[in-house]
Amino acid sequence: MSTWYMSTTRQGEQYSYGLLLQGGNLYRHSTITPPGSRARVTATKLGGGWTSFKAIATSNYADPLGRKHSFLYGLNTNGNLYRYAASGTGYKAYGSFGGFKSFKTMAMISQQPTYDTLLMTTTAGALYTIHIPTTATAKPVVKLIRKSGWSSFESLLVEHCGNNYGSVVVGIDHNTDSGYQYAFSRAKGTATAITSYGRIPVAFTGAVHASRTNAWLDGE
Repeated sequence: MSTWYMSTTRQGEQYSYGLLLQGGNLYRHSTITPPGSRARVTATKLGGGWTSFKAIATSNYADPLGRKHSFLYGLNTNGNLYRYAASGTGYKAYGSFGGFKSFKTMAMISQQPTYDTLLMTTTAGALYTIHIPTTATAKPVVKLIRKSGWSSFESLLVEHCGNNYGSVVVGIDHNTDSGYQYAFSRAKGTATAITSYGRIPVAFTGAVHASRTNAWLDGE
């Protein structure tokens, strides 16, 4: 599942939206919660053919200078990482990158004017950042953060934390319905500082999880 983005409308409604995969289909899901009322939930099918994708992640950057980009990344079982650019109400192909056969899951950790950065794990438990410039022909820069310790997580959730490019990361183990919380310094390869806060005392049931954010991710 992708990151979900939150905002407040002029009428005071809480609005959140994001993408999810279900049954091989890609959906845009949105929730609007008016003050003092129940949430209104909608799901719009964007297309099929996503059965072979293990994970998705999104970037949604915009700033006052007019710089913006919106990408969808899909990790495929064939070993490719696909990128799609927002186009109207859907997405169009925007290149792919090979060499990701051993990777398991991912989440967006940074979105900047000229690049996105994914936080990714491998089936063997290694943790990496994948720095991807926004230009169509650019190649990703892969950096190892930790060699092991992350194999049990099927989902990663990331949220901005503090004013020094830090992040809060939650790894979710679907086999035990457990979530484990970590604080990351700004991602700098193996020099990244990681503090473990242990297991979160709630059950993470279900197979689909997403982080909800109203701040731009800047963890790398």
